[in-house]
Amino acid sequence: MNRNFKITSRITISTLITALLAVTGLAQVTSTRSGGRSSSTPAQAAQAEARIRQITEDSGRYFKQGLYNLQDNRRSQARDDFNKSVEVFLISGVNVQRNANLRECYNQLIETVYRMEFPSTARPVNIRGLSAMCRWEVKAELADSISSIVSRGASTKVAVKSGSETGDEVPEDISSGFSDQSFEPSPLDELSKLQLNETETNVDTPELRREYEVIRVAGSNRTLGFSFQMHRLVQQYLNYYRGRGRRTMEVGLYRSGFFMTMARRIFREEGVPENVAWLGQVESAWKPTARSWAAAAGLWQFIPGTGRRYGLRRTSYIDERQSFEKATRASARYLRFLANRYGGNWELAMAGYNCGEGNVDRAIRRAGKRNFWAAYPYLPRETRNYVPNILATIIIANNPYKYGFGHVKPAPKLRYDRVRVPSSTNLSLVAQASNSSIQYLRYLNPELRTNRTPPEPYVVRIPAGQANQVVAVLKSGRAVKSNNGRLARSTKGETWQNISRRTGVSIADLKSANPGMKVPKGRVYVPVRGNGVAATNYSRPVGSVTPSLTVKGIKVVKAKAGDTVSKLAERHKVDAGDVAKLNGLIPTSKLHGGREVRIPVK
Repeated sequence: MNRNFKITSRITISTLITALLAVTGLAQVTSTRSGGRSSSTPAQAAQAEARIRQITEDSGRYFKQGLYNLQDNRRSQARDDFNKSVEVFLISGVNVQRNANLRECYNQLIETVYRMEFPSTARPVNIRGLSAMCRWEVKAELADSISSIVSRGASTKVAVKSGSETGDEVPEDISSGFSDQSFEPSPLDELSKLQLNETETNVDTPELRREYEVIRVAGSNRTLGFSFQMHRLVQQYLNYYRGRGRRTMEVGLYRSGFFMTMARRIFREEGVPENVAWLGQVESAWKPTARSWAAAAGLWQFIPGTGRRYGLRRTSYIDERQSFEKATRASARYLRFLANRYGGNWELAMAGYNCGEGNVDRAIRRAGKRNFWAAYPYLPRETRNYVPNILATIIIANNPYKYGFGHVKPAPKLRYDRVRVPSSTNLSLVAQASNSSIQYLRYLNPELRTNRTPPEPYVVRIPAGQANQVVAVLKSGRAVKSNNGRLARSTKGETWQNISRRTGVSIADLKSANPGMKVPKGRVYVPVRGNGVAATNYSRPVGSVTPSLTVKGIKVVKAKAGDTVSKLAERHKVDAGDVAKLNGLIPTSKLHGGREVRIPVK
């Protein structure tokens, strides 16, 4: 989703926005959002060009500072500098997409920062190309040095991943990227390009006029928990979802089951109408790993600046924009702030969430009244489509049978336990202790940027019902002494000598790592020799894969081409989370045709 206008997080932002309001006319030289033609005097044109030069120069200054910090391995500072470089465009008040030079510079900047943060051998970073495009004076040796660092990091990650089934983290001193998270496209990237067709815009039939009146009354009477003004465009989006957009709505309604219970509770606690939480479906399709082209991330698509403003940390270890609970609460608080700003008008609050309060304030001033549909012509195009889309989603979600979605059964609520783990705990250990996999733990903890927790006590989510087991392992002290080890299951009657022979670890080391255990019993902690800097292949013992599920039995089925775990589970009428845990996968994992998959028989 294009969150171009949402950053207002730094101390100087309010000052900058106030100053930019004085050049609103300047912004209109490059952006006529009402759709009419812009006209400017030579003086205004010169002023606009000067402003564009200033924007690119300021952005370039931050970018070059980030390059030097990255060259000196100051990754956190580099990330902040690159964020500031992007933010210069976002808070400028100028419609970047309407000026060819500004647009190309901005788009290539976003691409370059992304490639540095998530290096790939397939698409190398091009610092020189960006410098030439934006007319920044970046020294050739600096550009080549950064390109080399990023290239080495990409190659290292590929080598480590190919040599380790668990994909354990690359130590930070040899990793050039800022994280090893994976992302999915934000649905708003596509939605912003959507053009409604003639069938969808036709809302003048007798049946649709009656439907319009029912919704209008519901909006006036606050039937959905807040008041809103019905409009033809809302009905046009209802038509879209009943036709071309049907699959999009089906997927969203299904995935809402994972998070909507939590979202409703948090929104209610924060004084926000519960139905406004359906905004999350439009923002991310309920995918915590959704990421837009403008670097917005998570269920609620926060850009870094707005995330910081609402307390979401972003470090080398975590990105709380992708946290289930913290990002949801931050979203509710931001929406409440916006609603208070606009006198309880939730349509304007939604608009502000999309394009930032500065743009909504300007649209209201031009409209002469505090009403979304009055301000509509003066808002960015993406925002004009965004609010009616959310209203249509809320209407369908509250009456799915009427709109043809009664067959969609929401996914079961995502269930998990929370456990506080020691500083810098390796997820491999937690995965083994919880009868899970690193991949599934990353699915439950999408805010973690590597396979190791931050260097501080940290609460991680683990599969439901496994808390006591994990706590027992952690309390034994074995995990604190060494995070670079694994758990092995001992069989009845097995001796330390048997386990030593099987694992290659001395009897003395095994006993030292398992204090108080006279004979092997249950799971035995097996330490790894060495300093633990190199990547280690943590293999889970045979027999420890199957999680604790209440099932009558397990049957094996074959996946079809194009299947995901969720799709296969839906076909066999079983819980996707249970299938994922049985196979060491996550619900969104893609399956090759013919792959054998275990499913529970309850």
